[in-house]
Amino acid sequence: MGATGRGHGFESLAERRALTVLDFCGQVQDVLSQPFRLRFFDDGVRREHIPDFLVATAGSTLLIDVRPAHLVKESDVAVFAATGRVAASAGWRYLVVTGWRNNVADTLEVLARGRRRHTDPLGLEEELLAAAVGPRRFGELVAATAWPVLAREVETGFRSGSRHWARPGEPRLAFDPATTTIGERRRAKVAELGRLSEAEAARLGLDSVSERTLQRMAARYRESGLVGLADGRWTRQAGGHPSVSIEVEEAIRAVHEQCLRRSRISMASRERLIHQYVREVFPDRDVQVPHRTTLARVWREWFGPGGSRQRYVRSAAAVPASAGAPVIASRPGQVVVLDSTPLPVKVLDDVFGTPITVHLTIALDAYTHSIVAFRLTPVAESSIEVAMLLRDVLSPLPMRLGWGETMAWPYPGVPAALVADLAGGPVAGLPFFTPEAITVDHGSAFKNHHLVQVARTLGVDVLPARAMRPTDKVACERAFAAIQSLLLELVPGWRGIDVADRGADPESDASWTVAAMEHLLASWIVAVWQNRRLDQHAPAWDPSGRHSPNTLFAAAAARDGISLQIPPPQLYYELLPVHFVKVDARRGVKVGGLWYGAHTPALDPCRGVPAPRGGRHAGKWAVRRDPRDCRQVFIELEGTWHALPWNGLPPEGTVPAFGDARVGRSSRRQPGTGSSPARTPSCCPCCWTCWPRSPRSRAGPGVPRPARRPPPGPASSPEPGRRPQTVPKPSPRSPHQRNPSRDVKSPRQSPRIAGDGVLPRPPVPGPSPRHRSATPWPPARSTRPRGPRPTRKTDTKLSNQPPGRARRPKGVRSER
Repeated sequence: MGATGRGHGFESLAERRALTVLDFCGQVQDVLSQPFRLRFFDDGVRREHIPDFLVATAGSTLLIDVRPAHLVKESDVAVFAATGRVAASAGWRYLVVTGWRNNVADTLEVLARGRRRHTDPLGLEEELLAAAVGPRRFGELVAATAWPVLAREVETGFRSGSRHWARPGEPRLAFDPATTTIGERRRAKVAELGRLSEAEAARLGLDSVSERTLQRMAARYRESGLVGLADGRWTRQAGGHPSVSIEVEEAIRAVHEQCLRRSRISMASRERLIHQYVREVFPDRDVQVPHRTTLARVWREWFGPGGSRQRYVRSAAAVPASAGAPVIASRPGQVVVLDSTPLPVKVLDDVFGTPITVHLTIALDAYTHSIVAFRLTPVAESSIEVAMLLRDVLSPLPMRLGWGETMAWPYPGVPAALVADLAGGPVAGLPFFTPEAITVDHGSAFKNHHLVQVARTLGVDVLPARAMRPTDKVACERAFAAIQSLLLELVPGWRGIDVADRGADPESDASWTVAAMEHLLASWIVAVWQNRRLDQHAPAWDPSGRHSPNTLFAAAAARDGISLQIPPPQLYYELLPVHFVKVDARRGVKVGGLWYGAHTPALDPCRGVPAPRGGRHAGKWAVRRDPRDCRQVFIELEGTWHALPWNGLPPEGTVPAFGDARVGRSSRRQPGTGSSPARTPSCCPCCWTCWPRSPRSRAGPGVPRPARRPPPGPASSPEPGRRPQTVPKPSPRSPHQRNPSRDVKSPRQSPRIAGDGVLPRPPVPGPSPRHRSATPWPPARSTRPRGPRPTRKTDTKLSNQPPGRARRPKGVRSER
């Protein structure tokens, strides 16, 4: 500290900042770190505490504890209270420092650099201040001062190097060339440098200067000028590897080129290949190959550590390094990064409730790191999903059911009421803007004519990432990893990011539907991600500040403003893929193998009439289709968009749609009944709610298992003299008549059934199995009823006789 003239210990950066603030107080006389240990009892528990600093000022004594606000716990309150009472009893003031404002801390850090007193043993302060007029290079500044005084004054007796530019008091008595020799002047300079303190001499690099050193400096100054006075230990180059000859270097590079195409091998194998190359290529030369350690060191210096995988090494070697300047984002919307990845969570299909894998596509703003839009698709992403994702970037996110005021529009400068008026409803706290450029990879969804058409419609530039360079989208990849570690790992159905990390059966753990997962991601992005601190991403104007995507967007909005442009509803049709077709007079238009608009009145003026279009699609009408919904297509006539329904679609209301709301409600009630739509014989989704409530197939903790069916009482026995009503068992199925879906599912479901139980079989009409005889032969003729005898399950499988006749075991004769 400059106030005390000595150093003081600290244990954290917060304590260091507190010492910096104390150095600017002006009344600090002394500071003592960790002055004493305080022992006290808190509710019968012995506790200890050591305060951080004891500060002695001109008028009082101050006891300080430094603890950041986010690290203060409930147990620390009692410690601070006990320390405050001890300080009050001693007549001291007690203070707990929990933090500083960002502007105060940054200002003190800048001012603290010049608070120490420095000496000028060489007398260069006046010359540096006089020469530092305007912007100048460091070499010019040094040349304009007397820095080479060690050589100039010793050689000539004048610091400037010439008697014509003598300064006041020059030449000095010990360096007067008229009365002293060159050796005497050198010894006088060595004695002068010896009187410097060790710290000052070490800071100037003159801690070991002798007469011989001055001779070498003079020789280098005459040969190279000012550059020759630099310490050679700072500028010398590495000695290299003298043991690596030209032949060995050729062998190393040849082996590296060969290993680049092969699987990864050890350094010992590389060494053997190098020896083999030297023996085969240079058999007539006595080439000495260095030791393995030297070869390993050379390999690391030339080709890197070699810790990466061979696929990435080949990718990096195949693509030359780009010489272009990097793209630096300075405002929101300047660069938006798009990328897609399979969601590592199994979700349930919204219709049938089966576990499926969906793909997550996000749009990340490169400046604020805001996830401005995302999409969940049951299949791999397509160009239409990317187009709708860009449309979501332009559109505000409306508030959803269950979202509170903390998730509403929070950005200053633009009132929430104004944004809600433009959007038609309350808007969530997620930025929306028109992107200037998008960065995509080389996937099929991002590299097609449709995306080029969408970018032209929106006025967006497409910046493809470099091939085999995942670092061009490193922010997007890091966002995927953060979503997995912070959210998806806690969701049931998590299947891991690798096959080796996968659980025993993540499909059975899946309990979130696609719609529920989409709502969960939207809520988490607005509530958590947009307000999460960016530890390693801070703006250049505040590198030490605590910023989140929301604060960065708010700062940019306050600096440059926000351009609120709500896209019109017609933008949806303009982003769809276009098909150029002719209009048939009877059947309408044919798109994707289906006919549309046969009975649409809006299409009547175009039937059999060529379109007023020339060029490649002369005479054809532009029809747009959403590949995700084949029920209708859209055509624009006189500035108005018309929907053309599919000719084979039944009238509305006659066939239940798969996306009907009743199906969703039924599938949500279905897990409570223990039935699965995919494992039931019924095919109609509307019948799910009509199924009787059946016991659970997987009885968990707290769920009672189904009770056994009670045996029939006397009332259920047949009346005397009346034939019982029995149903003959069906004949066994042949192997080619079995249910293939049941045979496919049985190997995977057998472990579950073995561990969790099986659904009870439905009761068969007739006598109860409990009252059947366990004897394998038939009863006596007098007591045997007419009609087929109920047989066991094993008899039915092994018998080739008609159902009404029982099979006779071996060794038993018939009564006939």
